[in-house]
Amino acid sequence: MSAPTIAEALGSGRNGFTGLRLALAVAVVVSHAFSVATGAAGDEPLARLTGYTLGEHAVNGFFAVSGFLVTMSCDRRGIRDYAIARTLRILPGLVAATLVVSLGLGAVLTQLPVAEYWRDPGLWSFIRGTLTTFKSNAALPGVFADNPYRAPLGTVWTLKYEVLCYLGVLAAAVCGLLRRRWSALAIVAGLALALVILGGLRGSDLPKGTETALRLPLIFAVGAGLYLWRAHLRVSGGALACLAFGAFVLARTPVYPALLFLVEAYGVVWLALGPLARGLFDPPADLSYGIYLYGWPVQQSLHALWPEFSGVALLAPSLALTLPVAALSWYGIERPALALKARALGRRRLGTIEPAGP
Repeated sequence: MSAPTIAEALGSGRNGFTGLRLALAVAVVVSHAFSVATGAAGDEPLARLTGYTLGEHAVNGFFAVSGFLVTMSCDRRGIRDYAIARTLRILPGLVAATLVVSLGLGAVLTQLPVAEYWRDPGLWSFIRGTLTTFKSNAALPGVFADNPYRAPLGTVWTLKYEVLCYLGVLAAAVCGLLRRRWSALAIVAGLALALVILGGLRGSDLPKGTETALRLPLIFAVGAGLYLWRAHLRVSGGALACLAFGAFVLARTPVYPALLFLVEAYGVVWLALGPLARGLFDPPADLSYGIYLYGWPVQQSLHALWPEFSGVALLAPSLALTLPVAALSWYGIERPALALKARALGRRRLGTIEPAGP
């Protein structure tokens, strides 16, 4: 039997997106275990093997899933509902995490007297910068001063790109481009070509910021394109294997990064909708956003308290602490926000799968 189209797989009523996002969030925490204690992300074995860390691969997967599901959300709901849904899915969890880490965790772990910590303008600058520009390299006064990384919310930088991609989808909807499938192909081709040309010209000297500014929108656009072409593209393991083989063969060429990102974007959709979807864990609570937000400050805290242990040695305790914190975030902040969203949109329940940003 031929593989089903993406549209047919979506229509089956079962998918593995929630379980997949959970696995990707845990992968980010695992990846950071190699760098939080040393300050060197390149220490991770996967970075030497593929050119990207496990955390970067996981973020790639997040953006592909987000591109697919967010485009589906906008297509099915319309512009107004989409804007409300995106705001209430991302903002409450981020605000809560920023306040918990800065006003709670920071006050406990700072090397300054607590009264001085409260008065320090750096505290309020941190809150303002995190919530307005998703600044992830800012430090809190006297917090994690002896850690290789001082940032207490080191993962929120990806939300900047996530929000920009959300706005891109919104702009495409306003311009009617979601009804024109070719637009996704044009965006993917343009970003991929820019990445290939710059990679060919600069090679390994391509600045990381430039590479990231192309990589994440490209992967998001591929995910969006897979949704828009859902009636024509199939959930095929053979196609995925061919793409992966091509990336392996071209691993030392400027084409490799763009092809790798295409493989990863198609791969996560295949995992969520393909034959393995039935075996994926489908948790009732979507803890992925909470794990992504709180995993880093938990690992930073453990390393500050027990610097003699490697980050890898603290991986199990960090996961053991992060999971219940993420559950509190889901049940105390994120799920109530989803309920508020449903009331704001005039429905008791929303049927569209709701992605959270990385």
